[in-house]
Amino acid sequence: MRRALFILPLAVLTACATPREQCISEVTRDTRILSSLINETRANLARGYAIEERQEVRTVREICRGRNEDGTTFTFRCDETETFTTAVPVAIDLNAERAKLDSLEERFAQSQAASNQAVAQCIALHPE
Repeated sequence: MRRALFILPLAVLTACATPREQCISEVTRDTRILSSLINETRANLARGYAIEERQEVRTVREICRGRNEDGTTFTFRCDETETFTTAVPVAIDLNAERAKLDSLEERFAQSQAASNQAVAQCIALHPE
């Protein structure tokens, strides 16, 4: 869900972006995702546990009012469904999380180097 909330504004901004900005956004996408994953993994290690978002659904029972054709009112039971997100702590293997962080940081360095070259190409292709 967090990713959806992150991507939606990005998609809206990309629609208004210049060709140069769109190109740069596309070629740096992987680097931004890796950066986000690194930050999340570091936070998990600092806390000692991960936080998982879960969606839950509940039914809220209410009394609704209606109106007959003759103008009289009546009440009836109506149910509304609510969806909400909760954050739940989840146990993690700290050693595996450290290994994951090392791997992500290595991939980030590789991605950053590739992104820098691609950004230079975007600037060359779309001068302002």
